[in-house]
Amino acid sequence: MGETRVDVTIRNPAAPDRCWQGEFVVGTGATDSIVPRRHLEAIGLKPRGTRTFLLADGSEYRAEMTVAEVEFMGERTGCGVVLGPDDVEPLLGLTALESCGYAVDPVSCTLRRAVVRL
Repeated sequence: MGETRVDVTIRNPAAPDRCWQGEFVVGTGATDSIVPRRHLEAIGLKPRGTRTFLLADGSEYRAEMTVAEVEFMGERTGCGVVLGPDDVEPLLGLTALESCGYAVDPVSCTLRRAVVRL
């Protein structure tokens, strides 16, 4: 399977006009999204807590979290975002992806509307 990328806008929920836009890799194995800290701080977002993550290699990674509005493909949701190192590639996690009603098509490596059951 190839890599899926999407343009994402991260907004400060308290001041939605303060935002940052970038190209994100869609991380189907990641729960939360990660954004370079400098971009989140530039729009006024501050850490609101920390979380320990289990990485694919079995190691643990402790990181600060914040809450942001995540917007892509015409949909917007609020979710936790990791304040990543300044050199990290932005990653869109499954929480945001599924909250907006999208899934990755593994054949075309594109996002498609997911079947949502209530």
